[in-house]
Amino acid sequence: MNPKILIIGACGQIGTELTHELRAIYGTDNVIASDIRKLNNEVVNSGHFEVVNALDFNQIQHLVEIHQITDVYLMAALLSATAEKNPAFAWDLNMNSLFHVLNLAKAGQIKKIFWPSSIAVFGPNTPKENTPQYTIMEPSTVYGISKQAGERWCEYYHNMFGVDVRSVRYPGLISWTTPPGGGTTDYAVDIYHKAISEGKYECFLTSETKMPMMYMDDAIAATINIMKAPVEQIKIRSSYNLAAMSFTPTEIAAEIKKHITELEVTYEPDFRQKIADSWPSSIDDSCAREDWGWNHEFDLEMMTVDMLKNLAPQYNTDLQ
Repeated sequence: MNPKILIIGACGQIGTELTHELRAIYGTDNVIASDIRKLNNEVVNSGHFEVVNALDFNQIQHLVEIHQITDVYLMAALLSATAEKNPAFAWDLNMNSLFHVLNLAKAGQIKKIFWPSSIAVFGPNTPKENTPQYTIMEPSTVYGISKQAGERWCEYYHNMFGVDVRSVRYPGLISWTTPPGGGTTDYAVDIYHKAISEGKYECFLTSETKMPMMYMDDAIAATINIMKAPVEQIKIRSSYNLAAMSFTPTEIAAEIKKHITELEVTYEPDFRQKIADSWPSSIDDSCAREDWGWNHEFDLEMMTVDMLKNLAPQYNTDLQ
């Protein structure tokens, strides 16, 4: 039988594409999208949509009951840069929404949870190169603190109550379908838009700031594959390291210049530089690859070709 899926935060950067892919796999009727507000977009218009506040336990429980939900994908969160502007709300949203779905699973009302963590769980004392699965974790941002705490609670609920919760630590995510969502890695999305529309880009990080990144297609594949994996293959119940590629602003600019030769990039680091400096520059994700067969498809060159191909029509531009 197909699972009956509820996506909380379906209109966000990841949720939008995740909803589309899950509906393609399991059928539109089996995937309920939800978010804090109803927008006029494909997520809302292509299937069943419910307005839900991720902080309201009763609303979530009601949806689970009336739609007989088996699997919940909790994608609602305040991301790194945005969270620093409103720390109390970020903690409230990121933590209490997780408790709501964990407690529903503890009570036997749902069978399986996907909850995303992030490389933000690491901190300035974490080994920056090839960051291992198990290492020093001293996050210095509200987002990272909430994600590290969330990992511990996921593991606790699994060990104490048998909750089947699964998680990956997303690196920076790059997509052409949805705008950036307030993350420190957003430059790697915005640079493509500005390259096409203006031929120039001012980066809010230094030219040699190297961070782990992933194309959204790979992130969605990882999310779905870890949820599909047999329960015995999921050996880590905090969150799995996940990686695809690492690059600097200089390197992504050079790749784009192969297609848009006139691109000019300047650098004006802001408060996000301090956040980026606390994060790893590359990730060891061997546990995910060994346990449940994770494997990425896109590198920087392939991603750039696909990003420009899909973005150019939005700006009525022919890059051929």
